[in-house]
Amino acid sequence: MDGAQLQGIARARADELPGSELGHPFGAEWDVWKVRGKVFMLQTAVTGDPILTVKAHPADAQSLREAHECITAGYHMNKRHWITLRPGDLDTQLVEDVVTESYLLVIEGLPRRLRPVDPATFGPTR
Repeated sequence: MDGAQLQGIARARADELPGSELGHPFGAEWDVWKVRGKVFMLQTAVTGDPILTVKAHPADAQSLREAHECITAGYHMNKRHWITLRPGDLDTQLVEDVVTESYLLVIEGLPRRLRPVDPATFGPTR
C-alpha cells in the first residue's frame, strides 16, 4: 500500500465515524481528526512520506510494531499509546481497524453523556 492509499483509506474510515471532525490545529500540513474535542487520528507528509498516527492499546501497539516493519512508535506522540503507519505491507482492513480502535479508545475516555456511540457495542470488532 502506498502513502496516498494509506491516508485515503484512513480518511474515509474516520469521516464515517459518528461525531468525527477534521481540523488543522497544527497548521495546514497536519490533518487532525477529533471526536468531542479529543484527537484520535493525525495525518501528514512532513516526514517526507505520507503517514498516519493513531492511538492504540499498548499491548496491541507492541504486537503491530513487531508484525509490521512499517508500523512504528507514534511520531511526536506518546510512544506507548500511539503508533505511526507508513506505506508498506498493510491491507485495507488493518488500516480501517486501527482507525476504528483509536476512535473507540478515545470514546471510552469520555463521560457517557458525551459519547456519540457506545464503545462496548459499536463496530464489528467489539
